[in-house]
Amino acid sequence: MHVRGIHHLGVAVADLDEAVETWQRLFGAIVEHRDSLESQGVDAVSLRVGDSRIELLMPSGEDTPVGRFLARRGPGVHHVALATDDINGALRDLDAAGAQLIDQIPRRGLYGLEVAFVHPDAVHGVLTEVVSTD
Repeated sequence: MHVRGIHHLGVAVADLDEAVETWQRLFGAIVEHRDSLESQGVDAVSLRVGDSRIELLMPSGEDTPVGRFLARRGPGVHHVALATDDINGALRDLDAAGAQLIDQIPRRGLYGLEVAFVHPDAVHGVLTEVVSTD
């Protein structure tokens, strides 16, 4: 498998600015990047917290994946993202291992990185993202 470790944890929030302020105040988080991902229906902020990364996601509308997540479950951990230096190889390996892929081919994620999602049913209820870091 082409996975190197956790890249970030994605957290769904209702108010992005309030969530950024909370993470800064409580944990000394530093804003690394902010972007709107229209294709995914979110506004996102990447925070560095020590050596780790948290990605805050606010839906751009109710009828988006994160919007529906918030309506069903409320704010909280949305996904775990794993770093890979070969996203296409990781997708081939996941497919060969029988994982149900949401994305057969990578799409644009935060920072313009290529990302792809694995269905939560394939990973015991955890929406999992692979992120190309090459």
